[in-house]
Amino acid sequence: MVTMTERQMQILAAIIEQYAEVASPVGSVTLAKLFNVSSATIRSEMAKLEELGFIEQPHTSSGRIPTDTGYRFYVNTITESQEKNVPQLDRSARAIEARVNTHSDHADRAIRSAVDSLVELTQNLGIATIGDELYMSGIGNLFSQPEFLKSNHAQAVARLLDNLEPWLREAAPNEPLNVYIGSENPIGKASGSTMIISRFRSPYSDHSYIGVLGPTRQSYGKVMRLVRHAGAMLEEVL
Repeated sequence: MVTMTERQMQILAAIIEQYAEVASPVGSVTLAKLFNVSSATIRSEMAKLEELGFIEQPHTSSGRIPTDTGYRFYVNTITESQEKNVPQLDRSARAIEARVNTHSDHADRAIRSAVDSLVELTQNLGIATIGDELYMSGIGNLFSQPEFLKSNHAQAVARLLDNLEPWLREAAPNEPLNVYIGSENPIGKASGSTMIISRFRSPYSDHSYIGVLGPTRQSYGKVMRLVRHAGAMLEEVL
């Protein structure tokens, strides 16, 4: 059991959220201003987070970035919070709802429109199963991310995409929301990507899926909420 203070959890969350926004390592000066404490205090807390394996220091920077372990801790915390508090629908969730409702008589169009909405709202690659086919949209979003400009990452992501459909069929993840972070991915472990997928019942299958694939650098709270809502919405409409 990992023991963390409240402030360490807040600092980890701040590093993850800042990094998602700016795509560059987060330094102690930025965090010191945010928490209204000295840079020395932040550096001490960062050292503890690094010891726990939640953040790391890239060679080229004095700032820190989250590790897969750090993301996993953060995602587990968000999941608990989202399950306890059902949020009011925001504009993004309502946008998905409106598009899906216009195609309620055509399951394939409804699913595609939900994926296209997720692509626009999250700037990730959107995926969904429609019968035996895998629908993908927004591949340009994925490969325009700074993380995937390196050829080895891009190749690992491409391998993941090539094998995604048979893996989904075989593994049939059973949670309403499934989050695979970085090396947790069953395929493409070295791709530095996160897959967030929701299972839903459709006319095609009790194990239909919709979700997104993007870098591990994600706005997890928002993306998880939208993917969960898209799955629930499709199940309700279809």
